Amino acid sequence: MQIDSVNIRPGVNVLSVLPHLNYKPWFALAEFVDNSIQSSIDNRKALTASDGADYALRVDIDFDAPDSAIVIKDNAAGISSSDYQRAFRPAEIPPNATGLSEFGMGMKSAACWFAPNWSVRSSALGENVERTVLFDIDQIVTDSTEELTVVTMGMAESKHYTEIRLQDIRRFPRGKTIQKIKEHLASIYRVYLREGHLALYVDGQKLEYNDPAILVAPQYNSPEEEPVKWKKEINIDLGDGKSATGFVAIRETASTKLAGLALFRRKRLILGSADETYRPEDIFGSSNTYPYQRIFGEIHLKGFFVSHTKDGVKWEENEDEFLRQLRKELSADSFPLLQQAREHRTKASAKATRKEAAAALLTTAANLSEASLGNGHLASSSVVQEGSQTEAVPREDDEELPELDDSDAEHAELSLRFRSEAWRVAIELSYNDDCSEWLTIRDRPSITDPEPRRITIRIAMLHPFMAQFPTLDSESFTALLNIAAAMALAEVAAGELADRNPSAVRRYTNEILRKQMSRRVMDD
Repeated sequence: MQIDSVNIRPGVNVLSVLPHLNYKPWFALAEFVDNSIQSSIDNRKALTASDGADYALRVDIDFDAPDSAIVIKDNAAGISSSDYQRAFRPAEIPPNATGLSEFGMGMKSAACWFAPNWSVRSSALGENVERTVLFDIDQIVTDSTEELTVVTMGMAESKHYTEIRLQDIRRFPRGKTIQKIKEHLASIYRVYLREGHLALYVDGQKLEYNDPAILVAPQYNSPEEEPVKWKKEINIDLGDGKSATGFVAIRETASTKLAGLALFRRKRLILGSADETYRPEDIFGSSNTYPYQRIFGEIHLKGFFVSHTKDGVKWEENEDEFLRQLRKELSADSFPLLQQAREHRTKASAKATRKEAAAALLTTAANLSEASLGNGHLASSSVVQEGSQTEAVPREDDEELPELDDSDAEHAELSLRFRSEAWRVAIELSYNDDCSEWLTIRDRPSITDPEPRRITIRIAMLHPFMAQFPTLDSESFTALLNIAAAMALAEVAAGELADRNPSAVRRYTNEILRKQMSRRVMDD
């Protein structure tokens, strides 16, 4: 069939609006990949008949920086003569809208968003021609062009491909953006990549999606029981032909960046790709909780519409019900995945923030030293109880603090004036499993050389109280260390005031922190 021109009516002016769509580069590029996948699905029999049973779809995306161009090429079935006119008209819905090409806008909207000039070169399977169409959007809109010339040349019938060349890119991706594009595209098409139905290359690199390892561990309240693989199959019926199926699991290694749900429709990710995962607070809580870092999953939606850019779900009041049922399944007594995500603890969780804690330790030490120098002393030199005179009493036996090597602790030491005396204060952050108390103190005046007085404050970083704050930064750690240091110094001061049992305050504090404040129980 001879095609000399292609009609792009109606809506030529809409092409000038498309550059202003709220696309992200990976979702714009995904529009081209969607068309390639759908072409290979619709023509599977003909493609395998032509290329053999081993035929596999390949899509290449190449960034040509010197020419400010992006080239997308596939080995799908090409654009056939019977489909040519429809393929280039804006908003021309395809005959089969149940697949990945459903709005008739993907290629046009993505191409115009990227570039003012672009071309499509295609040879359809079983046809002996190659056709090329050139788009100059500014010229088309200025002249109200309704027909574009098609350049035709001979081609072997066995050849089948489509190549889209985007010229003069408005937002040319570079460096880290290209790496993000690779990560997002691998995430978006993970199902097709796993099944072997798509080989996707970016700048010659074959994309792969690496599934996170799933936690295998005993249930949090039964540590002696056999380990469990923390993955739960999900099957939720939302009525009116709408459903959600898939799985939710706990990551073996927590990740603030990558945990979260991925929502799919027709095997293609719609919401939650790479580091932009779907984390509703009803399930994940706030960003400083373990569920936020540990829970992940893949949910396949059926019966839902999506945005025309295919990066959002049109819930139509169904999201609340979906989340209610999902939370119920994840909180079941028979398999309490949500509770396991909150309560499971690993040494790695605390040690992952060791750098921030060490920085906070130095800040705390510096602040205490500055306060001492600025005020001359941190407490009054004499305190008299009304109606009586205080007298010093011996402190209880000091707690034994075993020596810690550098691999088990972070250290800081400072000098200050406290109660009109010179003090040397050591603060230690312990990463030793043997620390059962959150805060311990050693206060031992030197008998042979009473000045300076020495006190050691040790904070157990693997304590359950600390484990519930997995994402503290150095500023937050500083606030926590300030409290600990204040408690320790206050206890010493209480001892100097002849309090008969000064460490009782600390012992009760430790008990409350362990038994009452080391969990965050979320309402069902």
